Amino acid sequence: MVRRTGLIDTAVDELRGRIESEQWPVGARIPPEPALVDLLGVGRNTVREAVQSLVHAGLLERRQGSGTFVVSRYELAASMGRQIGDARQRDVVEVRRALEVEAARLAARRRTPADADGLRLRRDERAAAYHAGDLEAMVATDLDLHRAIVRAAANPVLVTLYENLLDAIGENIRFNFVTDTHGHDAHDALVEAVVAGDDGRAADETTRYLSALLGE
Repeated sequence: MVRRTGLIDTAVDELRGRIESEQWPVGARIPPEPALVDLLGVGRNTVREAVQSLVHAGLLERRQGSGTFVVSRYELAASMGRQIGDARQRDVVEVRRALEVEAARLAARRRTPADADGLRLRRDERAAAYHAGDLEAMVATDLDLHRAIVRAAANPVLVTLYENLLDAIGENIRFNFVTDTHGHDAHDALVEAVVAGDDGRAADETTRYLSALLGE
């Protein structure tokens, strides 16, 4: 007989995998309990305990009358979010500089042709959002561009660290747009440097705009 704790662990892993792979993205409502029973092939009690485990971990949130929603992709992100929720913008930018300068350098060295095409696309999407004056789209496309550069760096540890800071970085980007420190072409030179494989210029461009946010 399969131990019930083993079934719960398996169910938790299955749910976590769907969240981390963004089959259920942040903000999405997960399927209701009967659908999860069918999906996972386990009993209602097992489903309830698995969901509750991820609620405690900070990945899910129950909302009375609405259902259960994804609020974070990673447990570390949820924990870090609680720790840095009140961080000063300056603190966040300093951490961004520590991560993004090296990410840009590595991305310029390691980017693939597909990475280069993706960066150009995200640059253009960012500019379109800016010209449309859509703040939410501006934040989302700017963040997508930075994430694409970090992924192009091809360092899984760096990617994981960055992904776990997305909430704080996203809020920092929003702050920069609201205070009008981000123009439509703010990252064009960075994208050009990464695509060209110029690691020194990519690092310099990243240092330049992040240091400017710090008033340095």
